[in-house]
Amino acid sequence: MNKLIKVSEQISICMNKNLSHASNLNPVIIRYPSSVFCHPSSVVSNPPSVLSHHSSVIRHPVCIIKKGIYGFTLIEILIAFFIFSIIVTTLFISYNSVFSNIQTIHEGIASYDMAKNCLARMTLDLHAVHISMHPKYSPPDLDDKPDPYRIVGDFTYPGGVGFSRLRFTSLAHIYLEKNMQEGIAEIVYYIQSEGEHNYVLRRADSLYTYKAFEENRKDPILCEDVKSLAFKYYDHDGVEYDLWDSESEEFKYATPKSIGIKLELGNDSTSHFFEIMVTLPSYRVQIG
Repeated sequence: MNKLIKVSEQISICMNKNLSHASNLNPVIIRYPSSVFCHPSSVVSNPPSVLSHHSSVIRHPVCIIKKGIYGFTLIEILIAFFIFSIIVTTLFISYNSVFSNIQTIHEGIASYDMAKNCLARMTLDLHAVHISMHPKYSPPDLDDKPDPYRIVGDFTYPGGVGFSRLRFTSLAHIYLEKNMQEGIAEIVYYIQSEGEHNYVLRRADSLYTYKAFEENRKDPILCEDVKSLAFKYYDHDGVEYDLWDSESEEFKYATPKSIGIKLELGNDSTSHFFEIMVTLPSYRVQIG
């Protein structure tokens, strides 16, 4: 009976402890000797053993605490998907931005190379300019034909947009066919429309005798994606003009001393500007 009292006290102590620390304890299993619940006479004749294999197991409801098994709620899943979508969108935008910048850089390099070659060709042509000098040259009368070696700068309006055009003569003739004839060539820089908001700069090159100029789609293209082209003409005093005609009394039959070229290439979203000044190797001073 003393052992039975001790076991009861142990149960009471366990209950008190688990009521205060239930959340921190693992399930407690208390094994009672089977003889405790036998007849009192058997307690004396058959002493119980706590470690006996013939023991009963009593699980006290207060002493057993099961750890909960948790999953994800719908709100947690939706929040996770929302965060994931933000990350993916940010990465996608960054990816597009990087490749867009790379494409812009490549287009800029292509425009630079094209403009460089174009301006180099123009510089060579103008450095080889041929001009009728005084006194061989004399101002024309009303019935005289215009000077074949005149310099004329005017405007054209392909597609309703204004562009500068330049006509002069030069020794920098380019052989485009099998004909290897040399001579003084009439060179014309002009803009031609290749579609809506698409313009190209062409170079016409023909040897003497010079016919009335007509645009020809077979003329070589110097530049594509031209947004603007402007020639500026400077007299011997450095005064700037938008137009020029060496056969005009307005300019006193002089030729410009230098010519500035302003070129803009690009598309709807980007523009690349190029500018150069070419000093002519010779020029005709004012007459009269």
